[in-house]
Parts: sequence; structure tokens; C-alpha cells
Amino acid sequence: MQKDTIFQSPSYKQFSFDEQVASVFDDMLERSIPYYKDTLKLCVDFLAQNVQEGRIYDIGCSTGNTLLALHNKVKGVLVGIDSSLAMINKAQLKAKAYSADITFICADCMEIEFEQARGFIANYTLQFIRPPLRLKLLKKIYNALESCGVLIISEKMASTHPILDKQMINYYYAYKAGNGYTKNEITTKREALENVLVPYSLEENITLLKEAGFTQIEVLFKWVNFGTLIAIK
Repeated sequence: MQKDTIFQSPSYKQFSFDEQVASVFDDMLERSIPYYKDTLKLCVDFLAQNVQEGRIYDIGCSTGNTLLALHNKVKGVLVGIDSSLAMINKAQLKAKAYSADITFICADCMEIEFEQARGFIANYTLQFIRPPLRLKLLKKIYNALESCGVLIISEKMASTHPILDKQMINYYYAYKAGNGYTKNEITTKREALENVLVPYSLEENITLLKEAGFTQIEVLFKWVNFGTLIAIK
């Protein structure tokens, strides 16, 4: 796994999921997302319990880790969608290496038409969708889900309390420093993500899911300013 060093340059441009990011993305995930592997296992286990067979979409699949972990646990069609060709290329190489029957599509999730599905995954995806479009995407997912279908989302989250929000952000930066990122790297990445990643609070994410039509919503995991939710149609 190639180590993430791209933010050691103070002149890094606005963040995008380009070839440079894709080449180090797996390392970035493990060092930047608290309990990343545990959260991935949580998503896979709950999907496997609720979706024994059928179509499952991973929206914003990046390099395909979640679908690769899922492919031996469920029967059906697994489809990963990402707007970054660099990410899709990495995901396809992984699937080929593991002989995993997974379809990866390079497309904008706002434009592609979903087929009827039993499950959707959208891990750390909504936060990169422009806020006015998030409800539209969730409604689109809801309409494509079969009855009792499952959606799992994971997000970086803000706090509605300004003091707690600042404390949580600082705690998260300390977490990243503990994983080997320098203060300059943390600052550079924060600036690169400005207006690209826009986090909502836990309450705002739950409200969006309710407005999309979901009535059964539970928090599966929460760590400071990161969380995972499950919603059932």
C-alpha cells in the first residue's frame, strides 16, 4: 500500500479524487477515518444480515474495499459507482486480483439511473455532494430500493454546538497526528477540502433520510465527528 504523502507539499491544489489521490487512497482512508476497518466490517455485516440476495449499489465506491469485503457474503449483483475514473481503475484491478464478480461504473451518481435494488451503501459520499442535491440523491435511492431495502451511510459530521464542534475537530486532528500526519499536512489537507467536503450534523443527516422517505433509522456507530447510520425502507 502506497503511503499518503501528497499533502506534504503546501501548494497542493483543491482536493479532487484524481490519479494522485487514488494512488494513496487506501492508506489515506486507514489513517484519516477513525475505526475505518471496524466501520467497513459493520457495514458489511449489517448488509449481509438484511440482504441475502439481490442488487447492491455502492455509491462513491472509491477503490472498492466495501464491495470486495461483501462479495463472498451475499448473492446477487454488486455494483460500484464513482465519478473518478482513477478510483474505478483501482477498484477493477482489485476485483480482478480477487476474482470477484463486481461491476464498477465510472458515472455521476446524480445522473445514472439505478435499477431496483435491495441495498445501497454511501460511505463518506454525501459530504462531497453539494448540499442542495443531497435530498434529491437520497430520494432517488429510496425510490430504487425494494420494500425493506437497506441504505447504509457513513459521514464526517459537524456539531451544532460551536464549542463542541471546535473541540471535536481538534480531537480529530490529534487523532490524525497520532497516525503520522504532520501539522503542515493536516493544515494543507484542511485547506484543500475547504468548500469541497461540507459536513452535516447527525441530526441534519437523520432529517434528510426522513425527508427522503425513510422511517426506520438507527445509528450504528459514532466516534466524535464521524458516524454510520442504517435506514430501512
